[in-house]
Amino acid sequence: MKTETRSTCPYCGVGCGVLIETEAGAITGVRGDPDHPANFGRLCSKGSNLHLTATAAVTLQTRLLQPMQRLQRHAPPQAIGWDAALDLATERFASVIEQHGPDAVGFYISGQLLTEDYYVFNKLAKGLIGTNNVDTNSRLCMSSAVAGYKLTLGADAPPACYDDLAHAATLFIAGSNTAFAHPILFRRIEDARAANPALKIVVVDPRRTETAEAADLHLQILPGTDVALFNGMLHVMLWEGWTDQAYIAAHTQGFDALKARVRDFAPKDVAKLCGIREADLVQAARWFATSTPTLSLYCQGLNQSRSGTLKNAALINLHLATGQIGKPGAGPFSLTGQPNAMGGREVGGLANLLSAHRDLANPVHRAEVAALWGVDDVPAAPGKTAVEMFEAVADGQIKALWIACTNPAQSMPDQAIVRRALERAEFVVVQEAFATTATCAFADLLLPATTWGEKDGTVTNSERRISRVRPAVAAPGETREDWAIATAFAQRLEARLRPGRAALFPYADAQSVWNEHRESTRGRDLDITGLSYAQLDAAPAQWPWPEGASAGRARLYEDGVFPTADGRAAFADTPFEPVAEPRDARYPFALNTGRLRDQWHGMSRTGTQGRLFGHVPEPVVEMNAQDMARLSLVDGDLVRLTSRRGELVIPAQASAQQAPAQVFVAMHWGEEFLSGASATGVTLAGVNGLTTSAFCPKSKQPELKNAAVKVAKAELPWRLLALAWLPIDAALAAREALRPLLAAFGFAALVPFGRERSGVLLRAAAATAPPPDLLLKIEADLGLGAVGVLHYADVRRGQRRTMRLLGEGDAMRLDGFLLAGDIAAEAWVRPLLQDDLPAQAYGRALLMPGAKAPVALAPRGRQVCSCFDVSEPRIVATLATLAGPPDAQLDQLQRRLKCGTNCGSCLPELRRLVRAHAPIPVQETP
Repeated sequence: MKTETRSTCPYCGVGCGVLIETEAGAITGVRGDPDHPANFGRLCSKGSNLHLTATAAVTLQTRLLQPMQRLQRHAPPQAIGWDAALDLATERFASVIEQHGPDAVGFYISGQLLTEDYYVFNKLAKGLIGTNNVDTNSRLCMSSAVAGYKLTLGADAPPACYDDLAHAATLFIAGSNTAFAHPILFRRIEDARAANPALKIVVVDPRRTETAEAADLHLQILPGTDVALFNGMLHVMLWEGWTDQAYIAAHTQGFDALKARVRDFAPKDVAKLCGIREADLVQAARWFATSTPTLSLYCQGLNQSRSGTLKNAALINLHLATGQIGKPGAGPFSLTGQPNAMGGREVGGLANLLSAHRDLANPVHRAEVAALWGVDDVPAAPGKTAVEMFEAVADGQIKALWIACTNPAQSMPDQAIVRRALERAEFVVVQEAFATTATCAFADLLLPATTWGEKDGTVTNSERRISRVRPAVAAPGETREDWAIATAFAQRLEARLRPGRAALFPYADAQSVWNEHRESTRGRDLDITGLSYAQLDAAPAQWPWPEGASAGRARLYEDGVFPTADGRAAFADTPFEPVAEPRDARYPFALNTGRLRDQWHGMSRTGTQGRLFGHVPEPVVEMNAQDMARLSLVDGDLVRLTSRRGELVIPAQASAQQAPAQVFVAMHWGEEFLSGASATGVTLAGVNGLTTSAFCPKSKQPELKNAAVKVAKAELPWRLLALAWLPIDAALAAREALRPLLAAFGFAALVPFGRERSGVLLRAAAATAPPPDLLLKIEADLGLGAVGVLHYADVRRGQRRTMRLLGEGDAMRLDGFLLAGDIAAEAWVRPLLQDDLPAQAYGRALLMPGAKAPVALAPRGRQVCSCFDVSEPRIVATLATLAGPPDAQLDQLQRRLKCGTNCGSCLPELRRLVRAHAPIPVQETP
């Protein structure tokens, strides 16, 4: 019998509701929850495929299903019982604390944990152990937003809500490719524009992204110049009299100092500094201040910066100066990057925060938390933040490290330091659902955790809305909930550190943890004492919702009163500071990183599904076409990206989105999918082997959005390409078997492909041909070594070609191949396999070298719509038959091909293709 369970999507911070379909104890489907106010039934391409990441095959091949211990570093882990594992962790942590003090241990946790998980870890570190060394990967995405809100508005509380999109007259989107990073929110933007064609959209981004394509005005600023832009806009507003003097006088303070600051940001100078037209700067200021209400949306482009707090504050300054806050359609709205980064902030899950938006530096706040927890005190010294924590581990200050639900060996900047830290730590615990992450390889103790579809608790989305997360199936293997693992450890450690005293962790279930968290919010700006699990089971709710209230609050500060000592918002003095690592003669390119449409973070979940690689099949560095021509590069050429910290070899691809002297690599490409070895034998650690750990002094958020790099063609003439269809369990197993081989090459990419079927793709390059045994191992792992497979080999020239055929007659298909040395035949062999084309006519001609196919074929081309597998050539061919204005052509295109009619994630790209292929109007000569 099929059943449905209400829960939420585990990806971005929009907080979409989902209905999880189960049958016979297994997840069989997923659809958007039509009653959830975040998405009203819509799901993006990632969310629509969630159920495929929870199949038995994926679980068995990728999940960590029992506690594991390494007796020696780099040795294979061995199974261990839960009691033995927790006893080991307790002994090692207690010994370090007793010998070196509480600050010799650290906890690095995650914005993907539930609020209940977060709460227990925070109490464990700050309450029981007595260290503030507990930080989270939210430091990498949201801490600048936190600092910006607190600096100006007094509390970390986004004042707007999703409904404001329908009321805004101007949308100001800064540092966010919303179309890719928050696709369901972008659908609501499209709805708002359809309902109000007069809506103005301004996008600030160094790249011409899909979001920028939809804008009325794209300010393609130079990297890191956001503060100058916002200050310049305020200069224009002051000059033109577009500020709201009454609001400033009644509800703010500090404006005179800011006016003095922006006096030096004349439009002409700012336009030159930012690399934009002066007229465009003035237009942006005009629309922001006069075409109101104005709602701003912003994300990592502002946050991931050495001046991240200043960028956030400078934008909020514009809202305060124009009175665009606390009313429908207006306000500075920070978009959360992870599903529960907000919940983590609420419980104080950062090294400088305490529960319920309390400040660690405030002795009254520390006393309140200590009383709530039943401990003598809470330490006053700020803990180590993410970058500082790994530096402290590398320096030997922190001896024992507990990592939960995050993959720092992929996601942290300056991977050389991170990996040195993980190697040097005396004891590393990794609490994780997936055994395939890069960080798992460094763990002394692996603890198996539940994940989406199995967890019980709550999350909070970008608009302060709390939703229940419910388990749809039983926890697999010996996995346990994250809060339960932390509680079991804390109870053991408590018996060691404070024997005979009252229990601090008496939790029987997730609800008992949440109830304590709820009490911590009493009287605070995020007061939720009027809520209960039963109410949240009935419907999601926005905070604040204090005891006695009948509803939450959609918008904050409608009365102009702010949570500051005098009730006024504070204008921040925002000097312009350049990027931490500007381009120079040695490193002449600026590297930017960001999200792909169909992938998530380090891809431990999305990376199991070949269908999510249809849109971007393999890692590339996107470059401006003029830069590629100047460097004599063509699409597909391997280039060596080098920063002051490391290097990466990756194929180059020309992109109209890139400005000159700027390059872009998606943030997802870690060593699990993109690796190789340098000339000195160092394993290449993915894109974050290049990024800088320089961080904002206020928020401590690193500048992942800019690093100076040089680009040079990689001289790796020997090439390899291997693809094979395999059952999903065999495909996942083959990838894990092939991963250790990647370091044998100067460049290697290992990714899944396929849709209804599963496949594995390995692309590699080296200076010289590798030993034949290595190729035989690759063939064996991909099932290409069986009897009856076509082979050609020339060992002396380093050439090898292998073809596996299945079926007979018209049903004969190419099922796998390996090309080594000369791989020009990829042009026709790869589509023959991936497009499932008849192979009978080829015979032994499959072993022919060269890019010209012995039998003509037409490759289907790049995928645009992942839901219905619609390719770009098919879309272009259909557009050639259509007529009418762009909107009419899009409607006809959708009706014919169905693309963009399900999740809608491809709609921005469809609109771009429609515009690109629309006939140019003929102007009559007078």
